[in-house]
Amino acid sequence: MTSAKLAAQLIDLLKRQKKIVTTVESCTGGLIAGAITGISGSSEVFEQGFITYSNAAKTALVYVPEALLKAYGAVSIEVAASMAEGALTTAGADIALSVTGIAGPTGGSAEKPVGMVCFGLSYLDIEKQRLTLAQVRQFGDIGREAVRQASVEHALQWAIDTLSA
Repeated sequence: MTSAKLAAQLIDLLKRQKKIVTTVESCTGGLIAGAITGISGSSEVFEQGFITYSNAAKTALVYVPEALLKAYGAVSIEVAASMAEGALTTAGADIALSVTGIAGPTGGSAEKPVGMVCFGLSYLDIEKQRLTLAQVRQFGDIGREAVRQASVEHALQWAIDTLSA
């Protein structure tokens, strides 16, 4: 499904549940927020997003601890989870999506190859308790734009699946 269709589906779900979403993005550079805000009516469910391309921005904007970045690196499920938690708190949202990865064509290593993307999802449950999930996807060396687009689609689908559960 295209990112526009997924964004429209997420917006509809958020409206029905009366929830606000925020995003915190590194390798996608705002594409998730762009997909959401590209849909008319998105202002009912989206107020702000964060582009935290550098480690300094991750720390300054969504309070990812420097020690976490040093221990695991920016592309890690630990940092993805921390990004989502920080965005959830900073934005005062009900759900936060984060993404950090290696879109390529450079920057990969044997341990963290091009196409490796880490996702975080932090949300408030019915009792307003924060729950945080994180996962990694290996999209492969499919080209920079393809990795970024696959990341947007995955993040939107994950949010839909989580909110629908």
